[in-house]
Amino acid sequence: MSGGEIGVLGYRGMKECEIGFAVPAANLLGGVEGHGFKQLMATFESARIQTAARAVGVAQAALDIGLGYARERRQFGSTLIEFPRIANRLALLAAEIMGIRQLGYFTARRKDAGQRCDMEAGMAKLIAARVAWAGADNAVQIHGGNGFATEYPVSRLLADARILNIFEGAGEIQAQVIGRRLLGPAV
Repeated sequence: MSGGEIGVLGYRGMKECEIGFAVPAANLLGGVEGHGFKQLMATFESARIQTAARAVGVAQAALDIGLGYARERRQFGSTLIEFPRIANRLALLAAEIMGIRQLGYFTARRKDAGQRCDMEAGMAKLIAARVAWAGADNAVQIHGGNGFATEYPVSRLLADARILNIFEGAGEIQAQVIGRRLLGPAV
């Protein structure tokens, strides 16, 4: 890697580097020097909603890929989907996806209405990232050894899912945001 680029596992093609600007006071975003961090923090509601939406997409891809493979792959004279453990994994994932999708919609509607939604955004991001990870893990498991073969699209899902728990505040940070709101101003 050159030029200070950092490779990111999971979001292939995304580059990260440090950049700095000297800006005249008249051109400061928000107009108040020293409040950049506060303004940045205000963007996290939207960013966490977007990350939750990406997690829904990864979870849905895991379901679609896992279900397709389970319908086609035969073992012991039956398709994988005929085995209750496989069918149950996929059914649970479908239910979890519906839940995280609806939580994401709810949170986005609050944000669009100008309502505070830091707790809801944290919840959506936290739970959606966990469902994406579990869904990707299940899809790989359904594929067995083929889950690690680059010829199968499922092989990239674990990396794509893993980063979702880190971006826009790790799960532990989301738990703190949620806890502060639940417990009130004393925390």
